Amino acid sequence: QVGLVESGGGLVQAGGSLRLSCVASGRTFSNYAMGWFRQAPGKEREFVAAITRSGAIASYADSVKGRFTVFRDNAKNTVTLQMNTLKPEDTAVYYCAAGSYSYGSESYDSWGQGTQVTVSS
Repeated sequence: QVGLVESGGGLVQAGGSLRLSCVASGRTFSNYAMGWFRQAPGKEREFVAAITRSGAIASYADSVKGRFTVFRDNAKNTVTLQMNTLKPEDTAVYYCAAGSYSYGSESYDSWGQGTQVTVSS
């Protein structure tokens, strides 16, 4: 497994932007696809975005497509989620995860502690 620490969450008004970062440690970062998931109160954890090991391919949930961008820097062991045009429904705890490229959380075996994103209307 790889250690993951997220940062960058906070409170923002609707229409604003936030950038979440996830730093990995302990294993070769480039061996892992990375995913971002989120969980809102009372809801199940859901897929947000994923990026392949090289960073060449990324995928997004329909709800964030066109607003969020995921990218990675393997030299710095980081994956970033740039979130623009935020909406109140984006409010959730956001998690980064390392594993196999997939939309499903079961494909990821290392998880960060999560960072809270709150979007006010």
